[in-house]
Amino acid sequence: MIDILRKRRSIRKYTTQKVEAEKIELLKEAALRSPSSKNINPWEFVFVDDKTLIEKLKSCKPHGVAPLSTAPLAVVVCADETKNDVWVEDCSIASILLQLTAQSLDLGSCWIQVRKRMHDETVSAEKYIQNLLNIPANFRVLSIVTVGYPEKQRDGKPFEELQFEKIRMNDFEK
Repeated sequence: MIDILRKRRSIRKYTTQKVEAEKIELLKEAALRSPSSKNINPWEFVFVDDKTLIEKLKSCKPHGVAPLSTAPLAVVVCADETKNDVWVEDCSIASILLQLTAQSLDLGSCWIQVRKRMHDETVSAEKYIQNLLNIPANFRVLSIVTVGYPEKQRDGKPFEELQFEKIRMNDFEK
């Protein structure tokens, strides 16, 4: 796991190579193995590999969607907010597990924030995606995780750049 973490970087440009069906199945399994509060599992996932739909997803908000321009796969992470009051946390965990699993499969990934972002002045990014993908209103959309083969390899963050000053032992003030 530490090797995966050491290598992982957000990837914003992908090659045209499709993600193989076997790898998509492993990503699905990883998402479904994601832990959730009280094992309620409020999350659900919409795997999108249709280029036309991915292009439409790119219109969900005006900024921060560049990875959707070349991604062969986008996973919309959402949850039934009526099942669990900590759906945001549950979906966040699922999103990062998708990213780490992608890294373990030699794929790149990037998190695209949807929750609390706007499509335009009157419609939220979340509502836009709900309408596009027929997601029921009680399902909240947290993020989109793009997945694909990186256009170029990026090195992980060097150990020397880690912010160890943000680690405290036993007491915040010490």
